[in-house]
Amino acid sequence: MSEKVMDETYVAENQLCPLRFTVDVIGGKWKLPIICMLANGLPTRYSSIKRKLTGITNMMLSQSLKELEASGIIHREQYNEIPPRVEYTLTDKGKSIIPPLIKLAEWGAEHMQEGKTCAVFCDTCQSIK
Repeated sequence: MSEKVMDETYVAENQLCPLRFTVDVIGGKWKLPIICMLANGLPTRYSSIKRKLTGITNMMLSQSLKELEASGIIHREQYNEIPPRVEYTLTDKGKSIIPPLIKLAEWGAEHMQEGKTCAVFCDTCQSIK
C-alpha cells in the first residue's frame, strides 16, 4: 500500500470513532427534533415537547429526554410545586452541537432535491419549529 493510501485510511478510521459517538448521542428518530426544539434557548415543558412531536409515545419521549440528559445535552429542572413542573433546556454542551447541525441541515437542503424524497421546508420539518 502506498503511503498516501495508508494516511487516508488512518484518517478515515480515526474519524469513524468520533462519528459513531456523535450518532450514539444524538441519533434516533426523536433526539434531533427535541434538540432543535430546545435550540431557541427557552425552557420548554414536557407537555409542550410532546404536543409538537406528533406520533411520539410518552415512553419514547421520556427515554429520549433521559438519554439526552445523561449525555449532558439537555438540563432537566424540576420545580417542587403543585402541580409539579419540569422544564428542559440545552446545556452549553447541547448548544455546541447546534452549529454543526445547521451545517448538516444546509448540506441536506442543498442535496435533498436530488433525492426527491422531501421538499425543502416541508410540512414535517415546519411542524417542529
